[in-house]
Amino acid sequence: MMPRDRVRARVEPSLGARVTARTPLFYTRGADRSVDRPAHVRAGSALVDLGSGRLAVVQDDASFVAVVDVASGLVRDVPLPSEDGVRLFDDTRGNKKRKLDLEAAIALDDDLLVAFGSGSTSAREHVVVVRKARELAPVVEVLHARELYAAMRAARELSGSELNIEGVAVSGDDVVLFNRGNGAKLGGVEPVDATARVSRASLAAYLRALAAGAEASAPLLRDIVAWDLGEVAGTRLTFTDAAALAGGGGCAFLACAEACPDATRDGPVVGVAIGRLDDGARRAELAMVRDERGEPLLDKAEGLAFDARAASRAFVVVDKDDPAIPSELLELALDEGWLR
Repeated sequence: MMPRDRVRARVEPSLGARVTARTPLFYTRGADRSVDRPAHVRAGSALVDLGSGRLAVVQDDASFVAVVDVASGLVRDVPLPSEDGVRLFDDTRGNKKRKLDLEAAIALDDDLLVAFGSGSTSAREHVVVVRKARELAPVVEVLHARELYAAMRAARELSGSELNIEGVAVSGDDVVLFNRGNGAKLGGVEPVDATARVSRASLAAYLRALAAGAEASAPLLRDIVAWDLGEVAGTRLTFTDAAALAGGGGCAFLACAEACPDATRDGPVVGVAIGRLDDGARRAELAMVRDERGEPLLDKAEGLAFDARAASRAFVVVDKDDPAIPSELLELALDEGWLR
């Protein structure tokens, strides 16, 4: 079954974007086996503007947050806690099932970064909180948010056949969660791209309770909306990230047409879209992203952030789906529709 009231996104060509530059992301301090750090950022999966010209890159198979200084290109690593010192997870090591699979992130307050696991398996139900992310000695906590993920999974109009949280954005007094509908059909239930809101205050209170080891109730999910983002060459577009729009007028999103067999396995990308949606008005519009040659972008675009200092510029982080190849930071020139 599929939600009958899915909102169909409208194609709006003026909302397109074009890649103008790309930078492979190498850590300034290089590789370090003592902390299990590779030489480069791998599997970049979410992007957050931290202010002051810095971007945070969250990774799905490496327990590091990368902080990128846009002007200098320097990339600082922030290691996440590890009981056994292992911070890299892939098929070669045979430990991929243990990864946190961080796929979405927001700046909840000034210099407070919150990253969310996808929830696609029980091991991926953690939230990472990084305080003072812009500073040299940030404070990092990994919290098991089982109540929140249980609530999202139980809300089938949000989770569909397989829960896979891939985007999150602050919208006024709320936080909007984006589920990616790239899963497999299970038990007659179809995958679904959907959004849900929780109050920003209740989410913050929930995270504080988890950090204190206190009993915690999940924030109330509300205003769930299912979306139909269309197709590219017969492959559905599905959410891969989200970001706040200036002025509080809805959210922006990235979507990839990726031929995935289910929510845990990758596939080839045949197109990338960028768009904006207003869940309150039940309206979404999108356009395709073009590469440097003006051709459809075929990279797996997984993170989106807007440049607060230049309204016509945005950034995207690309996951190369190969642990040996660094993720890339793409600079986008936004088409005129984003400037209205």
